[in-house]
Amino acid sequence: MPSLGRPRAKGPSPSGLGTERDILDAAAHLFCTAGYGSTSTHKIAARAGISQASMYHYFPGKQAILLRLLLQTVRPSVQFATALSDRPEPADVRLWALCSYDTRLLLSGRDNIGALYLLPEVDQEPFAEFHSERERLYAVYRELVASVTESDPEAAQQATALVTGLVESVILRRRTEGAMAADEVAPAIADAALRVLRVPERRLREAARSPLAVPEEVMS
Repeated sequence: MPSLGRPRAKGPSPSGLGTERDILDAAAHLFCTAGYGSTSTHKIAARAGISQASMYHYFPGKQAILLRLLLQTVRPSVQFATALSDRPEPADVRLWALCSYDTRLLLSGRDNIGALYLLPEVDQEPFAEFHSERERLYAVYRELVASVTESDPEAAQQATALVTGLVESVILRRRTEGAMAADEVAPAIADAALRVLRVPERRLREAARSPLAVPEEVMS
Protein backbone atom coordinates (compact mmCIF):
# COMPACT_ATOMS: atom_id res chain seq x y z
CA MET A 1 0.00 0.00 0.00
CA PRO A 2 1.22 3.56 -0.68
CA SER A 3 2.55 5.27 2.41
CA LEU A 4 4.58 8.40 2.89
CA GLY A 5 5.83 10.87 0.34
CA ARG A 6 4.59 12.76 -2.66
CA PRO A 7 4.13 11.06 -6.06
CA ARG A 8 7.16 12.69 -7.69
CA ALA A 9 9.55 15.39 -6.66
CA LYS A 10 12.05 15.59 -9.52
CA GLY A 11 10.10 16.35 -12.64
CA PRO A 12 8.26 14.14 -15.15
CA SER A 13 8.78 10.42 -15.61
CA PRO A 14 11.99 9.90 -17.61
CA SER A 15 10.50 6.90 -19.42
CA GLY A 16 7.10 8.47 -19.98
CA LEU A 17 5.50 5.35 -18.47
CA GLY A 18 4.87 6.79 -15.02
CA THR A 19 6.71 6.90 -11.73
CA GLU A 20 5.69 3.43 -10.56
CA ARG A 21 7.02 1.88 -13.76
CA ASP A 22 10.23 3.89 -13.40
CA ILE A 23 10.73 2.53 -9.88
CA LEU A 24 10.18 -1.05 -10.99
CA ASP A 25 12.51 -0.69 -13.97
CA ALA A 26 15.20 0.92 -11.82
CA ALA A 27 14.92 -1.77 -9.16
CA ALA A 28 14.94 -4.60 -11.71
CA HIS A 29 18.15 -3.33 -13.25
CA LEU A 30 19.86 -2.82 -9.90
CA PHE A 31 18.70 -6.13 -8.42
CA CYS A 32 19.96 -8.01 -11.50
CA THR A 33 23.27 -6.19 -11.82
CA ALA A 34 24.36 -4.94 -8.39
CA GLY A 35 22.45 -7.57 -6.40
CA TYR A 36 19.39 -7.38 -4.19
CA GLY A 37 21.35 -7.13 -0.93
CA SER A 38 23.56 -4.34 -2.26
CA THR A 39 20.68 -2.25 -3.58
CA SER A 40 19.21 0.36 -1.26
CA THR A 41 15.95 2.24 -1.65
CA HIS A 42 18.05 5.38 -2.02
CA LYS A 43 19.80 3.88 -5.09
CA ILE A 44 16.49 2.78 -6.58
CA ALA A 45 14.97 6.23 -6.14
CA ALA A 46 18.05 7.92 -7.61
CA ARG A 47 17.98 5.72 -10.71
CA ALA A 48 14.23 6.29 -11.10
CA GLY A 49 14.79 10.05 -10.95
CA ILE A 50 12.76 10.68 -7.81
CA SER A 51 13.39 11.37 -4.15
CA GLN A 52 13.48 8.51 -1.68
CA ALA A 53 10.44 9.96 0.09
CA SER A 54 8.54 9.97 -3.19
CA MET A 55 9.37 6.31 -3.75
CA TYR A 56 7.62 5.43 -0.48
CA HIS A 57 4.40 6.84 -1.93
CA TYR A 58 4.36 3.80 -4.24
CA PHE A 59 6.18 1.07 -2.29
CA PRO A 60 6.90 0.69 1.43
CA GLY A 61 10.34 -0.77 0.71
CA LYS A 62 12.45 -2.84 -1.65
CA GLN A 63 10.84 -6.10 -0.49
CA ALA A 64 7.51 -4.94 -1.90
CA ILE A 65 9.23 -3.93 -5.14
CA LEU A 66 10.85 -7.35 -5.48
CA LEU A 67 7.51 -9.05 -4.90
CA ARG A 68 5.88 -6.99 -7.64
CA LEU A 69 8.71 -7.81 -10.05
CA LEU A 70 8.48 -11.53 -9.31
CA LEU A 71 4.71 -11.53 -9.80
CA GLN A 72 5.22 -9.96 -13.21
CA THR A 73 7.20 -13.03 -14.27
CA VAL A 74 4.41 -15.46 -13.46
CA ARG A 75 0.99 -13.81 -13.20
CA PRO A 76 0.46 -13.23 -16.96
CA SER A 77 1.24 -16.91 -17.56
CA VAL A 78 -1.24 -17.88 -14.83
CA GLN A 79 -3.91 -15.83 -16.58
CA PHE A 80 -3.05 -17.38 -19.93
CA ALA A 81 -3.01 -20.88 -18.45
CA THR A 82 -6.37 -20.35 -16.76
CA ALA A 83 -7.90 -19.24 -20.05
CA LEU A 84 -6.65 -22.44 -21.68
CA SER A 85 -9.00 -24.53 -19.53
CA ASP A 86 -11.97 -23.22 -21.53
CA ARG A 87 -10.37 -23.95 -24.91
CA PRO A 88 -11.53 -26.90 -27.07
CA GLU A 89 -8.06 -27.75 -28.43
CA PRO A 90 -6.41 -31.05 -27.43
CA ALA A 91 -4.17 -31.05 -24.37
CA ASP A 92 -0.94 -31.27 -26.38
CA VAL A 93 -1.88 -28.17 -28.36
CA ARG A 94 -2.69 -26.25 -25.19
CA LEU A 95 0.51 -27.41 -23.51
CA TRP A 96 2.59 -26.28 -26.49
CA ALA A 97 0.92 -22.87 -26.34
CA LEU A 98 1.51 -22.53 -22.59
CA CYS A 99 5.19 -23.49 -22.86
CA SER A 100 5.68 -20.99 -25.66
CA TYR A 101 3.86 -18.17 -23.86
CA ASP A 102 5.60 -18.81 -20.55
CA THR A 103 9.00 -18.86 -22.25
CA ARG A 104 8.27 -15.58 -23.99
CA LEU A 105 7.33 -14.01 -20.67
CA LEU A 106 10.60 -15.10 -19.06
CA LEU A 107 12.51 -13.70 -22.03
CA SER A 108 10.65 -10.38 -22.01
CA GLY A 109 11.94 -7.16 -20.52
CA ARG A 110 15.40 -5.69 -20.39
CA ASP A 111 16.43 -7.46 -17.19
CA ASN A 112 16.45 -11.17 -16.37
CA ILE A 113 14.08 -10.96 -13.40
CA GLY A 114 13.64 -14.73 -13.30
CA ALA A 115 17.22 -14.96 -12.03
CA LEU A 116 15.93 -13.49 -8.76
CA TYR A 117 13.90 -16.65 -8.03
CA LEU A 118 16.84 -18.16 -6.17
CA LEU A 119 17.38 -15.28 -3.78
CA PRO A 120 17.20 -16.64 -0.20
CA GLU A 121 14.88 -13.77 0.69
CA VAL A 122 12.27 -15.14 -1.72
CA ASP A 123 11.76 -18.18 0.52
CA GLN A 124 10.41 -15.94 3.27
CA GLU A 125 6.73 -15.43 4.14
CA PRO A 126 6.35 -11.97 2.53
CA PHE A 127 6.74 -13.70 -0.85
CA ALA A 128 3.99 -16.26 -0.24
CA GLU A 129 1.83 -14.63 -2.92
CA PHE A 130 4.51 -15.25 -5.53
CA HIS A 131 4.82 -18.92 -4.54
CA SER A 132 1.04 -19.29 -4.58
CA GLU A 133 0.81 -17.91 -8.12
CA ARG A 134 3.67 -20.10 -9.25
CA GLU A 135 1.92 -23.17 -7.85
CA ARG A 136 -1.27 -22.20 -9.69
CA LEU A 137 0.73 -22.15 -12.92
CA TYR A 138 2.38 -25.49 -12.19
CA ALA A 139 -1.04 -27.01 -11.44
CA VAL A 140 -2.16 -26.22 -14.99
CA TYR A 141 1.08 -27.66 -16.34
CA ARG A 142 0.46 -30.87 -14.35
CA GLU A 143 -3.11 -31.15 -15.58
CA LEU A 144 -2.07 -30.75 -19.21
CA VAL A 145 0.90 -33.10 -18.88
CA ALA A 146 -1.31 -35.74 -17.26
CA SER A 147 -3.79 -35.45 -20.14
CA VAL A 148 -1.05 -35.67 -22.76
CA THR A 149 0.72 -38.65 -21.20
CA GLU A 150 -2.35 -40.36 -19.74
CA SER A 151 -0.22 -41.11 -16.69
CA ASP A 152 -0.85 -41.43 -12.97
CA PRO A 153 -0.29 -38.41 -10.69
CA GLU A 154 3.22 -39.43 -9.63
CA ALA A 155 4.42 -39.96 -13.19
CA ALA A 156 2.71 -36.74 -14.28
CA GLN A 157 4.49 -34.87 -11.50
CA GLN A 158 7.88 -36.09 -12.70
CA ALA A 159 7.08 -35.30 -16.32
CA THR A 160 5.84 -31.84 -15.36
CA ALA A 161 9.14 -31.13 -13.63
CA LEU A 162 10.94 -31.91 -16.89
CA VAL A 163 8.63 -29.64 -18.89
CA THR A 164 8.80 -26.68 -16.51
CA GLY A 165 12.55 -27.20 -16.19
CA LEU A 166 12.87 -26.77 -19.95
CA VAL A 167 10.83 -23.57 -19.86
CA GLU A 168 12.74 -22.07 -16.94
CA SER A 169 16.10 -23.05 -18.46
CA VAL A 170 15.92 -19.80 -20.40
CA ILE A 171 16.56 -17.94 -17.13
CA LEU A 172 20.05 -19.44 -16.89
CA ARG A 173 20.58 -19.02 -20.62
CA ARG A 174 19.84 -15.31 -20.34
CA ARG A 175 22.53 -15.05 -17.68
CA THR A 176 25.15 -16.72 -19.86
CA GLU A 177 24.05 -15.78 -23.38
CA GLY A 178 22.40 -12.40 -22.89
CA ALA A 179 19.38 -11.34 -24.92
CA MET A 180 17.74 -14.07 -27.00
CA ALA A 181 15.20 -13.97 -29.82
CA ALA A 182 11.90 -15.05 -28.28
CA ASP A 183 10.43 -15.83 -31.72
CA GLU A 184 13.08 -18.53 -32.14
CA VAL A 185 13.60 -19.75 -28.59
CA ALA A 186 9.97 -20.02 -27.42
CA PRO A 187 8.79 -22.38 -30.20
CA ALA A 188 11.94 -24.47 -29.78
CA ILE A 189 11.29 -24.86 -26.06
CA ALA A 190 7.64 -25.78 -26.69
CA ASP A 191 8.72 -28.36 -29.28
CA ALA A 192 11.25 -29.83 -26.85
CA ALA A 193 8.64 -30.06 -24.09
CA LEU A 194 6.32 -32.13 -26.26
CA ARG A 195 9.20 -34.33 -27.43
CA VAL A 196 10.09 -35.04 -23.80
CA LEU A 197 6.53 -36.34 -23.42
CA ARG A 198 6.97 -38.43 -26.61
CA VAL A 199 4.26 -36.61 -28.53
CA PRO A 200 4.44 -37.71 -32.19
CA GLU A 201 6.07 -35.24 -34.56
CA ARG A 202 2.86 -34.95 -36.56
CA ARG A 203 0.98 -33.80 -33.46
CA LEU A 204 3.82 -31.48 -32.55
CA ARG A 205 3.65 -29.76 -35.92
CA GLU A 206 -0.12 -29.41 -35.60
CA ALA A 207 0.31 -27.81 -32.19
CA ALA A 208 2.81 -25.31 -33.59
CA ARG A 209 0.35 -24.34 -36.34
CA SER A 210 -2.61 -23.93 -34.00
CA PRO A 211 -4.19 -20.46 -33.57
CA LEU A 212 -3.12 -20.77 -29.91
CA ALA A 213 0.50 -20.69 -31.07
CA VAL A 214 0.15 -17.12 -32.31
CA PRO A 215 2.18 -15.01 -29.85
CA GLU A 216 0.11 -13.19 -27.28
CA GLU A 217 1.19 -9.89 -25.79
CA VAL A 218 3.54 -10.40 -22.86
CA MET A 219 5.27 -8.04 -20.48
CA SER A 220 7.53 -5.65 -22.37
